[in-house]
This record gives sequence, structure tokens and C-alpha cells, in this order.
Amino acid sequence: MPQPEGTKQRRARLARGGESPPAEHGATGHAIWSGSITFGLVTVPVELYSARRSGGVPLRMLSREGVPLARQYVCSEEDVPLEDYEIVRGYEVAPGEFVLVDDEELEALAPRRSRDIELERFVDRDAVAPGYLERAYFLVPGSGQTKAYRLLADTLERTRRAGIASFVMRDKAYALAIFADRGVLRAGVLRFGDELRSPETLGLPDAVRPDAARVKRMQKAIESLARDDVDESELRDDADERLLALAREKRERGEDVVEAPPAEPAEGDGGAEVVDLTALLKQRLRGSGAGSGAGGTKRRAGSSATGGRASRRPAKPSPRRRGAARRG
Repeated sequence: MPQPEGTKQRRARLARGGESPPAEHGATGHAIWSGSITFGLVTVPVELYSARRSGGVPLRMLSREGVPLARQYVCSEEDVPLEDYEIVRGYEVAPGEFVLVDDEELEALAPRRSRDIELERFVDRDAVAPGYLERAYFLVPGSGQTKAYRLLADTLERTRRAGIASFVMRDKAYALAIFADRGVLRAGVLRFGDELRSPETLGLPDAVRPDAARVKRMQKAIESLARDDVDESELRDDADERLLALAREKRERGEDVVEAPPAEPAEGDGGAEVVDLTALLKQRLRGSGAGSGAGGTKRRAGSSATGGRASRRPAKPSPRRRGAARRG
């Protein structure tokens, strides 16, 4: 029996990439977000690019004959694949008792859409502990809008301050720390406070003051390995190189080589042009900065027509209850 189109698309989407995580949008392609940094009456148009290159060797899940495999959600009682409209999320309020939450309810709870990174305070740069940083991004000035960008980057760098901000991307709220290095703004997505463990929860023994001789030996050992800068060539994982070498050797021997159809491009990729961030920054920062004064009127996108939460999707059939289903 032919599968419904929705199920085919969902399975293809889940199967893409196999075990490897999808590359972040913007890692080598287009900007993943564009808007403005705002605080007071200051507006700084920016575009957000991932600071992470697409890394890792992508592995696809295949059968021994080279047929791409697909993941699917299956009812654990009837062993039958579920359609998209039959799958809902549930929060376990008690052992074995769930409250169901559908997509429309989740959309209603999503934060207000906005095109602003709203700076809320400035702190000492060293006050942002490394444990809070989760992902790194570059903030590139909007095309032709460099004056306010240069001013903010220069001030943050000279005062060794970091801006703490909030913004919404893809219906999810994030906290950011914004830094400046050599005239370039960087953003680090921050973990929320309740996501981090405190040292007190680790059960560490009470600190004991070491004797002077041991302290001196430790200092000597540290100084013997001290360097002024981090050597990026030392920060590498050669596991990928070993895997690629193995694949090349097996291909040359004709061992375990099968034919498979090419993977479908991820949604939204659209053959995005590869961006050289260094060249892009140079190009933008060479601009005249016309119309980019730091005292412009602040734009609020949250009140636009895109800020509504009303759902436009057609009504779906009520989910069939098939007992305890495996819902991921």
C-alpha cells in the first residue's frame, strides 16, 4: 500500500543525515537571522552567522544493500506506523499519566516574535562564566549600516564590557552575551540559570590549604607549559581524518562499496551560497555607514502583522487513541 505523502516527507526528513546532527544554518551559507540590536534610543542593524563550521563526517543509515533507512514513530501496541496527525506531545504529570499538548497550544505559548536583540544590561566581560556559554555566533553589520556597529564594538572592547540581551528566533526565546573582539561583535547563546549545576551539588570535599612546597612544584609545572595564545592547530579531533582514511582505503579495495541515491537537501538550504565571513565583514565595514546613526528611532517589529499567534493551518482529524504509543 502506498504511504501517504505526509508520512513519506516526514520519514525522509528524519532519515536525512543518519547518526550525524544536521549542520547549523548559516555555518557556511546565508545569515540565520537578521534584525537589530536595540537599547535606549540606539538601533544597530545586524545579521547573525554561526561561528561554527559544519564539522564531522556525515554518516547515513543504510541497509547492507545500500537502501537508505528511515526512522518512524510506531504504535507499541499494534506495531503500526503513525500518521503525522496522530502524534501529539505529552507531559508526564504523574507516573504513567500524561497531559497532552497539541501544536496550536504550543504556538500560543511561544514568545512574541521580534526582529530585535534587546540589550538589557552591560556587565564586566569576565563576569560571564564559561559554563553559561552554549553556542557562538558572529554579528555582522547590516548592509550599509556600519557607523553604529563600529561605535558599539569599539566601546565594548575598550571598556571590556559584555552586553546581556534577549531575542526570539524560530519561536524560541534565547539569552545572549554580546562581546567585541578586534572590531567584530560576537554573540554567545547563554544557558539559563536553572540549567546549570552549582559546585555545591557535586559533593566535593572541603578545601585544604596545600603546603608551600607543593604549590611551588605545581606553579613550575604550569609555567613549563604556559603559552600566550591558544594554538588552534592543537584543538583538533583527528577521528574524522581516520574515518575518511578508512573510507578511502575500503573504496580503493572495492570493499563494502554500495550504490545509494543522493541525500535530499535539508529544508531551507535551497543551495545557499557559501559565505566568506572575513570578506563579508571587510566589505560591510568599508561601507559609508549612511543612515546608520546611533540615535535613530527604535523600530519595534513585534507589533507588525507577523507578530500574531493565530494558527493558519487547516483543521486536523482528532488523534486516534491506540493505547500506549511510542512517541519519541
